[in-house]
Amino acid sequence: MTQARASAFGELDIWLARAGRHEQLYAKLGAHRVEGGVRFAVWAPNARYVSVIGDFNDWDPAANPLQPVDSTGIWEGVVDGAGVGQHYKYHLDGHEKADPLAFEAEVPPKTASIVFESTHEWRDDDWLDARERQEQLGRPLTIYEVHAPSWRHGLGWRELAEQLAPYVRDLGFTHVELLPVMHHPYSGSWGYQVTGFYATVSTMGSPDDFRYFVEHLHANGIGVILDWVPAHFATDPWALARLDGTALYEHDDPRRGFHPDWGTLVFNLGRSEVQNFLLSNALFWLREYHADGLRVDAVASMLYLDYSRKEGEWIPNAFGGREDLDAVAFLKEFNELVHARAPGVISAAEESTAWPAVSRPTYVGGLGFGFKWNMGWMHDTLSYFQHDPIHRRFHHHELTFSLVYAWNENFILPLSHDEVVHGKGSLLSKMPGDRWQQLANLRSLYAYMWAHPGKKLLFMGGEIGTPWEWNHAGEVPWFLLEHAEHSGMRDLVRDLNRIYREEPALWEVDFSHEGFVWIEPNDAINNVLVFARLSKDGSRVVVCIANLSPVPREGYRVGLPQGGVWEELLNTDSAYYGGSGIGNLGRVTADELSWHDQPCSAVVTVPPLAVVWLRPADS
Repeated sequence: MTQARASAFGELDIWLARAGRHEQLYAKLGAHRVEGGVRFAVWAPNARYVSVIGDFNDWDPAANPLQPVDSTGIWEGVVDGAGVGQHYKYHLDGHEKADPLAFEAEVPPKTASIVFESTHEWRDDDWLDARERQEQLGRPLTIYEVHAPSWRHGLGWRELAEQLAPYVRDLGFTHVELLPVMHHPYSGSWGYQVTGFYATVSTMGSPDDFRYFVEHLHANGIGVILDWVPAHFATDPWALARLDGTALYEHDDPRRGFHPDWGTLVFNLGRSEVQNFLLSNALFWLREYHADGLRVDAVASMLYLDYSRKEGEWIPNAFGGREDLDAVAFLKEFNELVHARAPGVISAAEESTAWPAVSRPTYVGGLGFGFKWNMGWMHDTLSYFQHDPIHRRFHHHELTFSLVYAWNENFILPLSHDEVVHGKGSLLSKMPGDRWQQLANLRSLYAYMWAHPGKKLLFMGGEIGTPWEWNHAGEVPWFLLEHAEHSGMRDLVRDLNRIYREEPALWEVDFSHEGFVWIEPNDAINNVLVFARLSKDGSRVVVCIANLSPVPREGYRVGLPQGGVWEELLNTDSAYYGGSGIGNLGRVTADELSWHDQPCSAVVTVPPLAVVWLRPADS
């Protein structure tokens, strides 16, 4: 039976719930073990009768009715004898629904929630203490993006941790970013159609298995960023959709409440309780799972009321505009809350438009994100590289254009999962020419990207140059590493990360013009670009020379900021990476002949379809 006990909601809880400001909503709603049973609580303000059904009462809707909590719209009650591990749902006016705040869910196609209580004992205090003191903008940041179920097929969280951590540490990435790990029954959504925002995906193991995963990566010096999806949710009838028989979490009008691109429902961010659900959820993943950051998916779809909608399919805001003012307010509050409550964590926006100040503080009118994905850079760069080199001279400034706006935001340069699906092919298959040229182009793309201002993100499989687009039901084609050209690509990525992390000029000043100097931006005829990266105090410099034609440029004079010997820090045409071995025997000497507006210069051999990095030998 449902026991009549004192409510778990004190006066402050009720006030915070009404105001939509309960930062630990997950500690009150959902299923929580108490002495003698389990306390259940769910927000369903428009329901007339709510009960909990489950293993403990033979799924009888009449056995354990819940009682309303003041006028909050919350129903609660304690089921005597219920325990951890039992399955349950809520019965709301004849409809059975999974718990919106369940911590664990059944493996699909089953849909019940599971009473869960963590027994994991965290041992990463040193990591968290160090993170709190970190200033993310001025440190090296290279992200390995992973779809956990398809990195290596058949692994649970613990097995994945044991295999992924040493691999990522060996390659030198600073962080792993996981496609959504929140519970989703449709694997084909890759996690972006969530039904359980507080539960980990059940096919990978228990919530504590995921805690082990995060802790193990921390022990190996690797941060964990989670994809987070507050823009929309799945339509499954047993989940959030019309939870209490009304449009509760979503908008009732399909012009606001239904997303045409993904067939999902859009959160009604005008309701304080819905904002509370999501803001508490963000803190939940940072606090309960020690995540090191959240990458917010599909921000553009949140910001614009007419996103992917034709005339007449959307409703203007109160001022007649296309901006979603509720979403703007929500995103600002999200960033203020996250950075105040979890100092040192990363917040990043996947935002594909020219919305201003996405990664600027809210007190100057920004949205408050720490970083923004540079979708413009990604689009222009891939567009350039897909052209046959003979035509690249006509598209040369697709590469230089990114430096026109490079300081407008705190950019991450993404080569993400979205670029290797839906018929787009893999990064390697986008490259023109025969297989040798394709591999050389891809090596050049990576070295150009790692030298370009901005933090870096690469989707799994890109580091070995997989020829096929990603299939979420498969795995990374690891057998390719038996071939020298693919193991060479991996070795290049490892060296890029190693040099990048060791060389402050490549990351200290990513978001100001003071860390970047054009040396030769205009040699379109030869498909050559030359630029320099500078450290914060200007004492360290790396010069990047890109020859994106299949013709070696011998005797090419390059302006340099100082004379003397310069070491060839990196050469993507090295035979070690699968190249032809053309280069400068490890060094060049600069004389005092002014060139490219620089006081000194050197004659350099620039290999075909290759990038060379130079650094003063005495630095």
